[in-house]
Amino acid sequence: MSSSDEREPVAGRPVLFRNGLVLTMDDAHTVLPGADVLVVGERIAEVGVGLAAPDGALEIDASGGIIMPGMIDTHRHMWQTAMRGYGADWTLTQYFVWYYLESGKLFRPEDVYAGNLLAAIESIDAGVTTTVDWSHGLQTPQHADAAVDALEAVPGRFVLAYGNIQQGPWEWATSPGFRDFVERRVHRGDDMLGFQLAFDVTGDPAFPEKAAFEVARELDVPVTTHAGVWGATNDDGIRLMHEGGFMTPSTVYVHAATLTPDSYHRIAATGGSVSVSTESEQSAGQGYPPTWQLRHHDIPVSLSMDTSVWWSGDLFSAMRTTLGADRSREHLEAHGRQETITHCHLRAEQVVEWATRGGSRALGLDASVGSLEAGKKADVVLIKNDHSPAMFPILNPYGHVAFQAQRGDVHSVVINGRLVKREHRLVGIDLAKARDGVQATIEHLMSSMGADAWTKGMNPDIPATKVLDNPYTYTAWDAGTAQWKH
Repeated sequence: MSSSDEREPVAGRPVLFRNGLVLTMDDAHTVLPGADVLVVGERIAEVGVGLAAPDGALEIDASGGIIMPGMIDTHRHMWQTAMRGYGADWTLTQYFVWYYLESGKLFRPEDVYAGNLLAAIESIDAGVTTTVDWSHGLQTPQHADAAVDALEAVPGRFVLAYGNIQQGPWEWATSPGFRDFVERRVHRGDDMLGFQLAFDVTGDPAFPEKAAFEVARELDVPVTTHAGVWGATNDDGIRLMHEGGFMTPSTVYVHAATLTPDSYHRIAATGGSVSVSTESEQSAGQGYPPTWQLRHHDIPVSLSMDTSVWWSGDLFSAMRTTLGADRSREHLEAHGRQETITHCHLRAEQVVEWATRGGSRALGLDASVGSLEAGKKADVVLIKNDHSPAMFPILNPYGHVAFQAQRGDVHSVVINGRLVKREHRLVGIDLAKARDGVQATIEHLMSSMGADAWTKGMNPDIPATKVLDNPYTYTAWDAGTAQWKH
């Protein structure tokens, strides 16, 4: 951290966002043009027009910009961020082989720290003020300590979802080392670092995951699980969870892309929610992004980015791709019936809701964050870029957030009342340290794997493609016979 950054206000100094277009995301989705948001201490003191500035307040000119709640990512494998873009051409099978069966075992605690630190910094830079660290690389309690150390080193709001892909959840969740970690590092009532259990249910009739669910119930912590993933998790897992009484309103089902109506009914009936990672689902093969199904079953939705080993790490991408996938499916289904869609069901306003309130509700934090209302914790994002031609005019603010804005337009970010980004620059963040840690991880992996294996992992084989014969392809015109020569 740098203590000499003159852009960082004195601790406890009020912050007043002045004269912006405010998307409150309250229950009425109130939109306030030319309005202010006042932050005092950790909380939002007032939202309105022409607010009086307290003595010593730092005023941020929000004119020409959009003030909105901090975004919330409910599923991200942060430990993998040190390998940003490495798996850009992977399928889900290649991901499983690389991380679960082969090279994922090479990650040391310091490598988990490096990935988490970079991911945490990236989150707040992109206006994502709460991120769930779906941390399934915790091979030992020391790996878990490193994950938490990194999250606590960055002034964001995080949830550690504890997992270990190198053991069955019935093994690691019942181990003395896990219990010791919980006693040392998990603090009830800490809304800056929440806790979940992260594991999947394969559908094995013996239901070995039951032991891990019982641990979660004993600890009174939520479970987050990859459900409805083609070839990995299916309706049998949902059925076993339901019959065991382990589907609760706090359960977060990630992807949920290949389930039958029966499973969607079970999720809806038990009050759970689905974390949709559209970039992931439409690229890796979990199944078609399921929002078109979730809307039919009235299942609550939040958004997530999954992993930067493949995809982007910002929720602008999530909103944009989710709208595109949902509308594409709606058109496709209609065309199959020889019909035409004349009005979109999923609107930009709804995906902005999913990126904010959807996340806060899924995580049980809605009383604290997710909207700009007096009394709530101050997680505030200003989207403004006077140097970008794409940032004016702002006519449809929800459409602008979902389709026009991007991470480079995040001007200022406040988390829990603390200014962590101002005028497009992070405040008090040591990027050089993060870069050094990531470089050490890359060097360790390359050395351990060998140069050939490292390169091959990043460049999987391209399947052979057979080009169909085209009867309408000709080579020459014979003027004498007035015919095409084949």
